[in-house]
Amino acid sequence: MSRYYLAVDIGASSGRHMLGYLEDGKMRLEEIYRFENGMVNKDGKLLWDTQRLFTEILNGMKACRETGRIPESMSVDTWAVDYVLLDGQDQVIGDTFGYRDSRTNECDEAVYRLIGESELYARTGIQKQMFNTVYQLMADKLQRPQVLDKAKTFLMLPDYFQFLLTGKKVSEYTNGTSTQLVSPVTKQWDRELIRLLGYPEEMFLPLQIPGSEVGNLRADIAKQVGYDCKVVLCGSHDTASAVMAVPKPAGDGLYISSGTWSLMGVELAEADCREESRQANFTNEGGYGYRFRYLKNIMGLWMIQSVRHELHDRYSFAELCRMADEQELTSLVDANDNCFLSPESMIREIQGYCSRTGQKEPETPGEIAGVIYRSLAQCYGKTVREIEKNTGRSYESIHVIGGGANAAYLNRLTAQATGKTVYAGPGEATAIGNIMAQMIGAGELKGLAEARKCVAESFEIHVYQVES
Repeated sequence: MSRYYLAVDIGASSGRHMLGYLEDGKMRLEEIYRFENGMVNKDGKLLWDTQRLFTEILNGMKACRETGRIPESMSVDTWAVDYVLLDGQDQVIGDTFGYRDSRTNECDEAVYRLIGESELYARTGIQKQMFNTVYQLMADKLQRPQVLDKAKTFLMLPDYFQFLLTGKKVSEYTNGTSTQLVSPVTKQWDRELIRLLGYPEEMFLPLQIPGSEVGNLRADIAKQVGYDCKVVLCGSHDTASAVMAVPKPAGDGLYISSGTWSLMGVELAEADCREESRQANFTNEGGYGYRFRYLKNIMGLWMIQSVRHELHDRYSFAELCRMADEQELTSLVDANDNCFLSPESMIREIQGYCSRTGQKEPETPGEIAGVIYRSLAQCYGKTVREIEKNTGRSYESIHVIGGGANAAYLNRLTAQATGKTVYAGPGEATAIGNIMAQMIGAGELKGLAEARKCVAESFEIHVYQVES
């Protein structure tokens, strides 16, 4: 009889519950429940509705019961950097901000008055992004000090949801590193840095690694969903789980975790916190087994997702790829420009960028999609060259995992722009990595190498060669 594992994978635009199990040595995956997600604009603030998200988590768990397949364990992963603050009664204090909110504007300067930018990178290895937790907490300190003063516990969002499920407060390592407050040497909070920045040191819990057990469901939650199960830590930063699912050792090649964001990099045994890496804006995020994901954040499919919504979801992503492939416009944008982070209109922002840089503005949906896909591929090509220069290694291939693995047009462009063979798949990498951590913890898979071999044998991988 199969043993079932539930991955609750919540992204910035949607969430899903995926059941995984082994059958004849291969991993099987089944979507049980899906729901929409997005930041809520409340009085000009971009916030997460955590109460609604938790309700959706419970709804998906109930759907498992309705199928008759009860998971023996479950784990929650989300995006990085965002968090909740709890008071002494374990109640959320204030709003739960989303990373696209503008409240961190100029908060980097307040941080750098206390510690220089170069020193901050040397201590943490995390690239500068204005939404990093280190800047969000500075925004709390400057803009709502009454909230920070009351805070007794700091929890990243997946840790918070798992606290609601179990009543146990646990902080997971991989997502913790995204805060820019963790030492890559000790793999724990840099408490000296936290004190230097004036954040309440006592609210940070010790970091625990993926595979650690949080606890069983609270009795009232078990009654609601109709069963009990264990809650286990996965790599709760969704990219950490996705990179686990690279079908061969990621150190043997480059990867792109392609979703709302494109995270492009390699795995390293030790963090590269040199000034050269900071100048190139690379990050060293914590990964499974204390590997480091040396990567660059690229704006990613957020751009095409936004355009699709502006077009009232009239076209599927496959249709947008096809139309992009048929157009001849050659205009390009810098996919990493901050103007594309949270524009009122992505279409107008792309057109405006082209106009400002003396290029022809895209007009049709196919032309707009073409600009996005070709610009992403060009950005990937530049990033490959930077990685090879910084690591002193040459790589033959790129593994594209996540939703972007299904974008055949983009994968062909990526092969051409990078000069590398592109292996695309699996598409459900984050959920697979989440389940891998649970299966390894349960003893069904005997470690990361065996788990990756299982993934390679279980899911279809498409190959894109450089065209001569």
